Amino acid sequence: MPTMGALHEGHLSLVTEAKKNSTVVAVSIFVNPTQFNDPEDLKKYPRTLEDDIKMLEKVMGADDFIFAPSVSEMYPEPDTRKFNFGTLENVMEGVHRPGHFNGVAQVVSILFEIIKPSVAFFGQKDFQQLAIIKELTKRLYPDIRIVSCPIVREHDGLAMSSRNRRLMPEHRKEAGIIFKTLNEASKNAVRSTLKELKDHVSSQIEKIPGFKIEYFEIVEEETLTPLVSLDDASAGKHYYGCIALFAGVVRLIDNMEFRLR
Repeated sequence: MPTMGALHEGHLSLVTEAKKNSTVVAVSIFVNPTQFNDPEDLKKYPRTLEDDIKMLEKVMGADDFIFAPSVSEMYPEPDTRKFNFGTLENVMEGVHRPGHFNGVAQVVSILFEIIKPSVAFFGQKDFQQLAIIKELTKRLYPDIRIVSCPIVREHDGLAMSSRNRRLMPEHRKEAGIIFKTLNEASKNAVRSTLKELKDHVSSQIEKIPGFKIEYFEIVEEETLTPLVSLDDASAGKHYYGCIALFAGVVRLIDNMEFRLR
């Protein structure tokens, strides 16, 4: 179970799920510099290793282990590998965070080589990342099974994230609007146009002072192809509304399934 630390109940739910299916669970804690396209974001990312270990000790067994390497251990020399995930990386996060998914692929492949897991667990909050990792695994590690686990949310629906602790109190108080708005949009999808849904999401989020939408797209689950019209949705396929926004200076993402057929 790869993590960047600053753990919360969402991470612990992954460990709990892993323990149901595995004899030994490994959790990595490593803030990976190659997936940050903004040096300031890397600098400010929370690092709470001692607290993380205490949290994990509550759910991990005697045979389980934590792997918390240094940057020099993970990258004894620069990793110059380039991954090409095609359309999977050319939308949403890939547009706004160039190089991010190449860094994700670098660190996950290194972790897979070190740990050699039979199963790896990832949360669905990082929806596009999950699709990228599934593709990486299919290409290079076909014997590793990827398990996706549901988003764990706060009492007001805010998706649990390590970044939440950086929210200003006034922004945290209003952050439940993200889940509320996605939920409203998903319920209205069958009787609205895509433009109406996008306008609704933008107006609801941006009425909160300090909140600014970066993107909202409805994409097909496996290809991540954004819909141009809701009429283009195919029966039998699954679609997700994916959002990224700034609450003050903190960037948040979330997603929810939209039943269009």
